Amino acid sequence: MGISAEGKGNGKEFVSHAPGYWSRDGGIAAEQWNDWKWQLKNRITSLAQLDEQIELSEEERAGVLLSGDKLALAITPHFFNLVPREKNPDDPIRRQVIPRIEETWTSPYDMADPCGEDSHMPVPGLVHRYPDRVLFLVTDRCAAYCRYCTRSRVVSGAGEQELHTDFEEAFRYLEEHTEVRDVLLSGGDALIFSDDKIDKLLSRLRAIKHIEFLRIGTRVPIFLPQRITPELCAILAKHHPLWMSVHVNHPRELTIEVKEALERLANAGIPLGNQSVLLAGVNDDVETMKTLVHKLLMCRVRPYYLYQCDLINGSSHLRTSVAKGIEIIEGLRGHTSGYALPQFVIDAPGGGGKVPINPGYVLYHDHEKIVIRNYEGKIFEYPETGNERVQPAPQREYHDEYLYS
Repeated sequence: MGISAEGKGNGKEFVSHAPGYWSRDGGIAAEQWNDWKWQLKNRITSLAQLDEQIELSEEERAGVLLSGDKLALAITPHFFNLVPREKNPDDPIRRQVIPRIEETWTSPYDMADPCGEDSHMPVPGLVHRYPDRVLFLVTDRCAAYCRYCTRSRVVSGAGEQELHTDFEEAFRYLEEHTEVRDVLLSGGDALIFSDDKIDKLLSRLRAIKHIEFLRIGTRVPIFLPQRITPELCAILAKHHPLWMSVHVNHPRELTIEVKEALERLANAGIPLGNQSVLLAGVNDDVETMKTLVHKLLMCRVRPYYLYQCDLINGSSHLRTSVAKGIEIIEGLRGHTSGYALPQFVIDAPGGGGKVPINPGYVLYHDHEKIVIRNYEGKIFEYPETGNERVQPAPQREYHDEYLYS
């Protein structure tokens, strides 16, 4: 495939860009390109490497020079091939992974730990916010670094904090807390571990009888699809029920290689869900999001969450309004398959957890009836029956202004 801006397309088709920027000077052998360890060793991590391949804007150049103070620069060769050569700082792929000077801007709303994880960490590396599930931060490294990362304070080794996960203390905590039935592995990204380390970690968790199922949150299948080998899939399949949440924001990220990697995971019996972050200039329009969710279903991935961008330090240039997220959900509901609809959520600042945000479909609700509208704006009544002790939604009169509230 070509590597011009035009050659990247709108993302509706599954394409391969390999070896892309690595095709010059004789290129590299397919064995190297398809080796995930080669991909990690040959990541783009410096201004000099960027300058060799693409034309940077001044905002990007300044951002790269300052990136070591906040969140390291690292982009796998596979993902870097999605970036157009021409100076186009508004490209939705490069906005996600190439630093910009705006990361140094301060906003009165920005926070170092917007999800309040540090205050819900009973032992180092284990976040226990919800009653029956925990977040297990198993590493501070990723295959590549998203510029809006909600854990930029601890990942990549460049942030203001260091992650010190005490694995044995975490295992003891989990053994003692029998209310925990669900463990989500994140970080960083657990899938950059070796096969053996992943197997031992999952086996140790599986030995705790009251843990019913495991989840892995990962962007490796998108940044580094070469990592999703048959051997890794066989290891993961040993530890069912195991679920996986991947992270795709733009349809161009779903290449042929990524589709094949996701299919290998699905064929190993792993249910796949996608978590997107709503980002300005990346996916903040209905058509882009519709293309994305349709391609995800073709990859056997269920759109799961659409996150309002967390109030992480230096992300104000990537944040959209909440109204934009509601508008996108409004534009999807009724206009595509129900399976294609993610839940729009805000992770309540300070540690309040995920709060679903929906368009105003309930217009009125009392003990006698509920008044609702559909995706076309048509209004319907449904009789309320049953237990009168149930408290209905707050009453309000409904007028035209509520139709698209």
